[in-house]
Amino acid sequence: MNKVGYLLKEGFKSVFTHGFMSFASITIITACLLIMGSFSLLAVNINAIIADLESQNEMLAFVDETLTEDEARAIEPYLLAENNVSNVVFVSRGEAYEEFKKGHEGNEKIFEKIEEDVFRDRYVIYLDDIAYMPQTLERIEAVSGVAEVSAILELAKGFVTVRNIVSAVSVILIVILFLVSVFIMSNTVKLTTFGRREEIAIMRMVGATNSFIRTPFVIEGFVLGIMGVCIAFFAQWGIYTLVCDSVMTGIAGELVKVIAFEDLMIPVGAVFLAVGTIVGLFGGSIAISNYLKV
Repeated sequence: MNKVGYLLKEGFKSVFTHGFMSFASITIITACLLIMGSFSLLAVNINAIIADLESQNEMLAFVDETLTEDEARAIEPYLLAENNVSNVVFVSRGEAYEEFKKGHEGNEKIFEKIEEDVFRDRYVIYLDDIAYMPQTLERIEAVSGVAEVSAILELAKGFVTVRNIVSAVSVILIVILFLVSVFIMSNTVKLTTFGRREEIAIMRMVGATNSFIRTPFVIEGFVLGIMGVCIAFFAQWGIYTLVCDSVMTGIAGELVKVIAFEDLMIPVGAVFLAVGTIVGLFGGSIAISNYLKV
């Protein structure tokens, strides 16, 4: 227990003993986490905006005009049973006629030649994933009682393409930023270790084991990592909130909806903690390895 207490005390004491290098390490950790976190939050919001736009992309299934309204409504269970269909909304001829009138207010002469029976009963169909819209369209067309299905396939393909590109770029850049962050932080720990190489040499001369020498550095790296995580988390919270407030109060706020940081707090904190822990535990261990070789 005395040995463990000594190692813990040495690890924590080193953080404050080597104040400048500790400050540099924490600064690097904070900066790297902020860069990675900011881009990750941007990617999450872009994906959310695209998903919201996708949800507004729908299909219209027109019912055979020879069917009565009751017969047309009886088709609904068959549409809901189709894969990739999340919901359907029935629109009767009368409702379709009223929607048409609202869209042409001020041009009443059109209604002199258009009657309600010109319109057909229809279903507004919402999909789980618009990537499978072409296959879903074919299956809906095969449903008995459906005369025609209307869908903007090119727009759906465009959304899918943008979504896939954003997802791929996001993953690649986040991985690159993570690796760069680990590399920079590990090298910062190496600089700290280099400045204490004489201390390590003395410990080896008096017979200290590698694990005994390494443990305080690992503890120190872990503490520095956690300190950097805490600073980065609250700084990210403040920066994200300021940017969100600016976006929502501007013109862009009428076009896009930004996810509140409170909804992302747990995953952001978990990722920051994981990165800080990895760098702290392994960064210090790897950095000191060269000085432990016989």
